[in-house]
Amino acid sequence: MSGAAREQRGFTPAWWLPGPHLQTIWPVLFRPRPRLATRLERLELEDGDFIDIAWLNETAPGPTVLLLHGLEGSIDSHYASGLMKSLGDAGFRVVFMHFRGCSGTPNRLPRGYHSGETGDLSRVVAHVEQASGNPVSAIVGFSLGGNVLLKWLGERREPAGLRRAIAVSVPYRLDQCAARLERGLSRIYRDYLLRKLRASYRRKFRQIESPLRVDPAGLKSFHAFDDRITGPLHGFRGADHYYAESSSRQYLHRIRVETLLLHARDDPFMLAETVPTHAELAPSVRLELSDHGGHVGFVAGGAPWRARYWLDERIVRELSQLR
Repeated sequence: MSGAAREQRGFTPAWWLPGPHLQTIWPVLFRPRPRLATRLERLELEDGDFIDIAWLNETAPGPTVLLLHGLEGSIDSHYASGLMKSLGDAGFRVVFMHFRGCSGTPNRLPRGYHSGETGDLSRVVAHVEQASGNPVSAIVGFSLGGNVLLKWLGERREPAGLRRAIAVSVPYRLDQCAARLERGLSRIYRDYLLRKLRASYRRKFRQIESPLRVDPAGLKSFHAFDDRITGPLHGFRGADHYYAESSSRQYLHRIRVETLLLHARDDPFMLAETVPTHAELAPSVRLELSDHGGHVGFVAGGAPWRARYWLDERIVRELSQLR
């Protein structure tokens, strides 16, 4: 691979979904979620907590692909089950990792997950490889999950057995994304996600005592939530420390695994300057930057009843090179 390239690729948005907000919102509301014959497994962790994972197509002859969701996502997220089905139909073994507390059951410990937590990913990769007898050949991360993936790759340089990584709509600079979500219509996403985060916090700490003395109802911005909850729960001094340590952009030059970054210039979660520059990319990293697509949207097709989900097509095409 030539690497370190900022490439313009051929995503053409559906004419009936113009603009970043329709691209972002429509699949959340209207994309069908296929039924999958998954096997669910609860992975017990050494610290007394657990992570839930889902296996699909375990006996397939193809490579193993691990999927990572975004903030407050799950296997029910609009991008998850559709991609799992597409990968399964293409002959891949697929594993979906839920971050702590995201599978529908609150996790046991006061801590949870965050954008820079990479230890759990290491644990899941090791478990999948041991349980299946096959290497994890590829990992795909969406949004927060993409940030975790890129940071993990930069920390570990060359994880054994991993041949390809794909990161979609990544918040490369967490501070800039928190600022962007305070502007204009992007506040819709801020309010939606903060409602989910506050609900998750309350659900968890109805079962165990919180180490924090904070009312999440009063936290109206991501910076405030991360300053009072995310940061302190995970050993950071506050939001600024959390953002500085956990943003993946500073790790991109250290990645040695072949990695594809899929991003839209009009992503309403990001500032224009959030996208990494050519000089920041390692030779193994390619950035495909589309003019349109929104945040984990990329919906094409001639009509709503003939919608095409370009991300699935692009990811399957990329991973087919592993055969």
